[in-house]
Amino acid sequence: MSTITTVAVLGAGQMGAGIAQAVALGGYSVRLYDVAAAQLPLAQGRIAASLARGVGRGATTQGQADEALARVTTVDTIAEAVTGADLVIEAAVEDEAVKKAVYAEVVPNLAPHALLATNTSSISITRLASSTDRPDRFIGLHFMKPAPVMKLVEIIRGIATSAETHSAAVAFAESLGKTTTDAEDFPAFIVNRILVPMMNEAIYTLYEGVGNVASIDQALRLGANHPMGPLELADFMGLDVVLAIMNVLYDGLADSKYRPCPLLVKYVEAGWLGRKSGRGFYDYSGETPVPTR
Repeated sequence: MSTITTVAVLGAGQMGAGIAQAVALGGYSVRLYDVAAAQLPLAQGRIAASLARGVGRGATTQGQADEALARVTTVDTIAEAVTGADLVIEAAVEDEAVKKAVYAEVVPNLAPHALLATNTSSISITRLASSTDRPDRFIGLHFMKPAPVMKLVEIIRGIATSAETHSAAVAFAESLGKTTTDAEDFPAFIVNRILVPMMNEAIYTLYEGVGNVASIDQALRLGANHPMGPLELADFMGLDVVLAIMNVLYDGLADSKYRPCPLLVKYVEAGWLGRKSGRGFYDYSGETPVPTR
């Protein structure tokens, strides 16, 4: 898009780094910020490694990878990240209070024309937008994980999001080579409204002893032709994220079918969050993941 040249990505975890990479590959200048400064060199390493893998499988050339990496600049403050940016993409943890605290720091430094987007996977766009000075220029841009590889971006309008902001968001996502789908502003939108309760049901199936980790994942891989089993996918997404989304669904829709499985709660309380912590429904400490139950 000619009106967007500089993009700020707030959050340099797995999702934020992936979004920064996808945006840089799209030809945009990216400023990457994280409240934990130690995350920034880790994110640069993730992006470099991911780009190298892309070159290895022929998805991009070495020249394109080098150019994309050069477009990503890490910065030390939110003000440095967002001042003069045309689009700000917030990719903080899936916690409404944290996101609103980020916006409180962002808003005073935004250019009047800037669009503000959130990568939330479940939280109300309307509520988040209402805590900013520009609900008409606020939108949900939900990238799938891993962002550089997955083709879909969910576009979610809040009640005040303008048609112009929606059009700009769609055009931006498509300029990255993504396919977009519009979702209404209901808890967890489309993908996670369907996908995460399936994971929660798989955890209940484990909790109730219907099958063990290996048998449940094999059943869905071979019986439903899923590329990953639901427990493997939950570990990949992060069990804390799965729990946060289930809580949004349970609180927002007041339906007992969305009650998080107690075993999921226990794993999160133990710090067993999946791949990112080294242990979840699988133990990732060795060369091959081993089921923990």
